[in-house]
Amino acid sequence: MPTSDLIVIGGGIVGLATAYKYQQQFPGRSVLLLEKESELAAHQTGRNSGVLHSGIYYKPGSLKAKNCREGKLAMEAFCQAEGVPYDICGKVIVALSDEELPRLDNIYERGQANGVKCEIISRERLLELEPHVAGIRAIHVPETGIVDYPMVCKKLAERIVAGGGEIKLGTAALGFKSDGATTIVETIAGGFAARQVVNCAGLYSDRVAALTGEEPPAKIIPFRGEYFELKHDAEHLVKNLIYPVPDPAFPFLGVHFTRMINGGVECGPNAVLAFAREGYFKSTINIPELAESLTYPGFLRLAAKYWKMGADEMWRSVSKRAFVRALARLVPEIKAEHLVAAPAGVRAQALMRDGSLVDDFLIESHGNVVNVLNAPSPAATSALTIGDSIVERLAAARS
Repeated sequence: MPTSDLIVIGGGIVGLATAYKYQQQFPGRSVLLLEKESELAAHQTGRNSGVLHSGIYYKPGSLKAKNCREGKLAMEAFCQAEGVPYDICGKVIVALSDEELPRLDNIYERGQANGVKCEIISRERLLELEPHVAGIRAIHVPETGIVDYPMVCKKLAERIVAGGGEIKLGTAALGFKSDGATTIVETIAGGFAARQVVNCAGLYSDRVAALTGEEPPAKIIPFRGEYFELKHDAEHLVKNLIYPVPDPAFPFLGVHFTRMINGGVECGPNAVLAFAREGYFKSTINIPELAESLTYPGFLRLAAKYWKMGADEMWRSVSKRAFVRALARLVPEIKAEHLVAAPAGVRAQALMRDGSLVDDFLIESHGNVVNVLNAPSPAATSALTIGDSIVERLAAARS
């Protein structure tokens, strides 16, 4: 059985970026990427809103903050070199009441600490940027952008293959065997041997880690993000990106408006527990996976803490009128007839047994395997620098 220098499991943007960065660091070494689907970027990467994040929200010094700032510049350079469309269009974070102003100031202070170009603006300036928005004050973040992440993945895959790497689709990992120096990844297509392995399996990263012999410190709980799109005759209501001031008592950002790089404006997301790890539709139910979520102590503690907000999210999931009310807080002219349903995404959220959300990237090593156990937003923005940090781990383990 031929032995690769590296096997990467998972064909989302983090897995592809890792394989690409490994080839750049170690030209001539063999790389094999395994993806269980028949196409790349089929899950989180291909179903997100395509934002190039600035890093304004993240705790200074965190992996998210560091990787987002450096990763955004690297992603822009990659897109420029590869002809991937992107647009540094800017966004506003809008305070709707006096009660939200201290939280707005806190976000601004984080942005300053993280080196983000941003400014607090008056309502008059806000209306110049977004004429149809509500709000009494805002933060303008001119360096936020939008990009086509599936095309980024296509270009990364082309670079990997051009560099001598191999990508196998429809090849799900089922198990692992190791003799210390070599790991065999058992798949539905047979076994593949490698000196080192990186698990970038996203929604299944905890399960793949468990197959390697590591007991993951957190479990992936899937949350479905539900969206609408503005009809063409309502797109003029949103110029670029409009976000609310996030509630620090709730782990998600709240519904917002995002102009898309390929046209159109996306509204959302509403965040609810998905009834399957790939539960993109309300009707998709995987009983074993749902039972796994509902019986996990961490989820039970999270649900007990956020039950009221969770109930609001569930109500918006079944009531378009309630969803419209949430959107109209930011853009009062929005009406139900302006909206059409858009494809949903599922966020792979790592959750500890004590009910705390893993708020930062979580990457752990186990022998000659590196497990990426939590890579939520801004992982797409940060993918190239995350790839660099993973390759650094691989190099240190091999030396």
